[in-house]
Amino acid sequence: MTPTPTSHPDDDRSAPVPTPQPTSHTATTDVSAPLRVALLGGGTVGAAVARLLGERAELLAARVGRPLELVGVAVRDTSRVRDGVDPALITDDAVALVDGADLVVEVMGGLEPARSLIERALVRGVPVVTANKQLIAQQGPELHALAAEHGTDLHYEAAVMAAVPVMAVVRESLAGDEIASISGIVNGSTNYVLDLVARKGVPFEDAVRQAGELGYLEADPTEDLEGLDAAAKIVLLARTAWGLPVTLDDVQRQGITHLTDTDFEQAAANGTVIKLVASAWRSSAGGGDRVEVAVRPVALPQDDPLAQAREGANVLIVEARSAGTLRLHGAGAGGDATASAVLGDIVRAARVR
Repeated sequence: MTPTPTSHPDDDRSAPVPTPQPTSHTATTDVSAPLRVALLGGGTVGAAVARLLGERAELLAARVGRPLELVGVAVRDTSRVRDGVDPALITDDAVALVDGADLVVEVMGGLEPARSLIERALVRGVPVVTANKQLIAQQGPELHALAAEHGTDLHYEAAVMAAVPVMAVVRESLAGDEIASISGIVNGSTNYVLDLVARKGVPFEDAVRQAGELGYLEADPTEDLEGLDAAAKIVLLARTAWGLPVTLDDVQRQGITHLTDTDFEQAAANGTVIKLVASAWRSSAGGGDRVEVAVRPVALPQDDPLAQAREGANVLIVEARSAGTLRLHGAGAGGDATASAVLGDIVRAARVR
């Protein structure tokens, strides 16, 4: 699978919104009528979602049992042209869009106004699909409680490894098993940097610069390089696997910014490869049953499955008591890859509606 340069879904953010108030949900109940979908965010991922909703309208309608109608795309800058998005759907009034929807998709990123808009939808009993890993890592339990209170659902398969259905595997496929550990390469941006250094001998600082020029890193690459992105993803996986209140503060986190060319030379001399590994495991340390979570650079043997992750690819390894070792691999970022997971969540949410 050809990796796609990372492009975070937070390049379009709507204006702040009022505090949501409980309102009656007037969503469409006639199963022959289209299900109205509101899309928050028209960046790389948002544009891909909008385009694929149109291209796959018949397929999605067949799988849901009713048509899906994209009724608007809320963005901050309405003047910018977005490939694949009907200009007539563009709006900067995210509140009105949410209030008229049967299902809300949030791919704008950031904490606000994303959280307020998601809360507004949930209070109305409207299901929400999001790719916002940082928001769910920080506020997920509160948002889930709000969804439960109002009889609706919150879906976020796309928040972890994009097109690779790791959340579904952990949440559903292994629901009857006992998961012992989870580990993986869950940030394609840093993997691209580390792969340039290890396989092509590019000096570390030059590799960071090249990754930025190619779109694998944002202009401010802190979230990737300091392991914040990977930390949010492993928190979501750990919560889902063990049902415990794991938070970002629990993550033993160390990014890759402190690494030097000497570190890579030493790793190569020892026959190892440095990778930024996110991991979670059950622990009985301290006499109690708890979950440990970590994100840190690890020198791995060259034949290790994680060491073999190339460029922007993601790899996750799940160890379960009955299932044994499961390995999931694929594109962890990119517009179409992330949109694939978003559409999957849209179908799941729409079927419930």
